[in-house]
Amino acid sequence: MGHKVLVVDDEHIVADTLGIIFQKSGFDCQVAYTGAEAISRIQDFCPELLLCDISMPGMNGLDTASNVIRKCPECRVLLLTGHYANLVSAQQWAQDHPGRSGVLAKPVGPRQLVEEAKALLRSRNNDHQQALH
Repeated sequence: MGHKVLVVDDEHIVADTLGIIFQKSGFDCQVAYTGAEAISRIQDFCPELLLCDISMPGMNGLDTASNVIRKCPECRVLLLTGHYANLVSAQQWAQDHPGRSGVLAKPVGPRQLVEEAKALLRSRNNDHQQALH
């Protein structure tokens, strides 16, 4: 199987569709519909990439991402938002986690999404290789 990806979005159709896109692109992908469910999932599935919507009821995407990387420190994060108002806070979060995160505005095409994910995972692999030397 490919890289482990956890997709989190409270819109089930979006989360399920993203999960299918990543599975068809060769990733080992799981889907969660809330931040709390995502945190529960990482007990058994520590992702290499978290693909997370920002606007969700309960635990928002930024808090979810912070919790995931606390428990899975090697995880990269790709934040998604369909709300322009969330871009500033998402970009700030990404700046606070340089080299390990990115931000995309919805809608985003499957090809661009997978390419962004692969780029973040390459940066993860490069960091890991440098740590070995």
